Amino acid sequence: MRVLLDVSAVPARPVGAGVYTIAVARGVADRSDVDLHLVTRRADTTRWRELAPNAELHALAPNRRPTRLAWEQTAGPRVARRIRPDVWHSPHYTMPLRATVPTVVAMHDLTFFDHPEWHERSKVVYFRRMIAAAAHRADVIVTGSNDAAEGLRTRFQLRGEIVVIHHGVDHGRFAPTLDDTSDLALLARHGVARPYIAFASTIEPRKDVPTLVRAFARIAVAHPDLQLVLAGGDGWGVAEARAAIEKSGVATRILRPGYVDNATLAALFRRAEVIAYPSLVEGFGMPALEALASGTPLVTTSGSALEEVVGDAALLVPPADPDSLARALATVLDDAPVAARLRAAGPARAATFTWARSIDAHVEAYLRAIGHRATGRGGLGTAVPG
Repeated sequence: MRVLLDVSAVPARPVGAGVYTIAVARGVADRSDVDLHLVTRRADTTRWRELAPNAELHALAPNRRPTRLAWEQTAGPRVARRIRPDVWHSPHYTMPLRATVPTVVAMHDLTFFDHPEWHERSKVVYFRRMIAAAAHRADVIVTGSNDAAEGLRTRFQLRGEIVVIHHGVDHGRFAPTLDDTSDLALLARHGVARPYIAFASTIEPRKDVPTLVRAFARIAVAHPDLQLVLAGGDGWGVAEARAAIEKSGVATRILRPGYVDNATLAALFRRAEVIAYPSLVEGFGMPALEALASGTPLVTTSGSALEEVVGDAALLVPPADPDSLARALATVLDDAPVAARLRAAGPARAATFTWARSIDAHVEAYLRAIGHRATGRGGLGTAVPG
């Protein structure tokens, strides 16, 4: 089976959907039953040769986002006719609407529709229109959770079917280890020393960093040595998070190391007293899964796909509730049996999420797309183990 995967949207510093796309590219490229072709940005071939050496690269997409999005619609169908894939996989919401080959598109959440205030206005206008069109035309929509799938079914009239495939996690990297020497050395380069609460994600409105800062301020007096480490680059709408830090009264105990590489992120998660992920809404929640795999107690939010991912292996609090978040963080810090339970439960829960299972399910989704195009039959959606 020849698969064309469009990886041109993956930034140099990938998070979230970018991590997902890289994992799919690597996993599918290593399969003997798939001939994988990657469409990359013109200046991005070196990285992809290293990430997926078994794939054939097509360095065709423009480097700048606005031009690349236009290129997807104007040139994408021609690229498909030239490469002649059995299926085209678009991993980030949009796809060539005039593609004549079977299509799979990944849709991670519906925040462009439900919470446009969390995004730049220009992106909201474009992605609302293109997501709606892709949802109507795709042969298969892949999404990471049943929660996201239900939202898609409710909002759109679908031509094809929805396939729910959970993401995996790099268990070789995110795992508990007893020897902390190398971890502490990595963290020291960023000025991080124990004890601390860890957070890692792009700093943007959906991640609700202001609520985490306010919760930390509530427990800081009772834990005078504790720091809050906010890892991640600035996204759109970072001003509110900065203002919350400045007004917190504990700004000197809040570290912002910026984007950290995978090795440092794993060390940051492993050596934390607790990981906080107070996101308002998630279509999956990769940082939460990485936290569980690391064997560190996790406090996260209820009401979206995060509940589906973490099960009973984390403490759940209502979104945007600094008092509840502060109480949950204090419980982990002060109640050793609770912390011990969560440290044991996290890796056990994370073990059920593997990229190998996810890749198998993606290949099955490709076959479903081919079958759908051949028969013209749509579906309400299917959950595929992943």
